[in-house]
Amino acid sequence: MAKEKNQTVRVRLVKSPNSCQGRHRLSVKALGLRKLNDVRELKDSPSVRGLINKVSYLVSVESDA
Repeated sequence: MAKEKNQTVRVRLVKSPNSCQGRHRLSVKALGLRKLNDVRELKDSPSVRGLINKVSYLVSVESDA
């Protein structure tokens, strides 16, 4: 059996969530992002991808291959 690689996604907060919807603010918080240019390395899962998709205008994404 081949070993499965742990896929991760790097997410960086590039825009302030101050003037956006409350749900989007909560999504940013759920991703673990607090300040501008804060970076988190998260497991690549459908739930994380959904959060990123919701706040795509606030974050930038770098996938680790």
